[in-house]
Amino acid sequence: MTQQNIVLVDDDRNILTSVSIALEAEGFEVRTYSDGDEALHGLMQRPADLAVLDIKMPRLNGMELLQRLKQSPSTQNMPVIFLTSKDEEVDEVMGLRMGADDYITKPFSQVLLMARIRALLRREQLRQQPVTTPDPANVMVRGELMLDSARHVCTWKNASVDLTVTEFLLVKALAQRVGHVKSRDQLMDAAYGESVYVDDRTIDSHIKRLRKKFRVVDSSFEQIETLYGVGYKYKED
Repeated sequence: MTQQNIVLVDDDRNILTSVSIALEAEGFEVRTYSDGDEALHGLMQRPADLAVLDIKMPRLNGMELLQRLKQSPSTQNMPVIFLTSKDEEVDEVMGLRMGADDYITKPFSQVLLMARIRALLRREQLRQQPVTTPDPANVMVRGELMLDSARHVCTWKNASVDLTVTEFLLVKALAQRVGHVKSRDQLMDAAYGESVYVDDRTIDSHIKRLRKKFRVVDSSFEQIETLYGVGYKYKED
């Protein structure tokens, strides 16, 4: 089996070293760059299976690098995970709009990063396979909502809704029990695992973006309901 290639781009040498060691231990080939300009030249010469980009970098920041990568046929479909700081919510939104597949907030868990990398690589492998009839065991249908966990596909009223891995897991957790309230802690566990802590604001930000994405295909989408001080629930049609 061909070794999958991961590119890490961050101006923090400690992150480059620790994450590359962890990825190599999992069997990945890893290339590291300490600034966006170096990474751009490296990726143009040899594209990767996935890139992990820090947003704040010298010479060419993560946002500019992503924009350049999306302009090249050889890298425009490459999955990208952003590393962001807690005060960069605006940048996160911009990055996702520009085509990043997910983002992880610093300081981050390497276990979480590894899980997100594997999920995105698996999604890309499935997308490249011939379209077949979905396996019913992997498909959840709730009224107009359809979630195919194996292919990481979400549709609303038969229109595709492009979700990050985290967003997909949140929708799935809410839709599993329609009308049942999920606390923020329960949603954190569903999206990040019990071993990773994120603050309440992170979940709220995800939910806000989820609603926006669904409203792009249906302006009347109101299925995700907020119960202030309690959590969120997925309403029945």
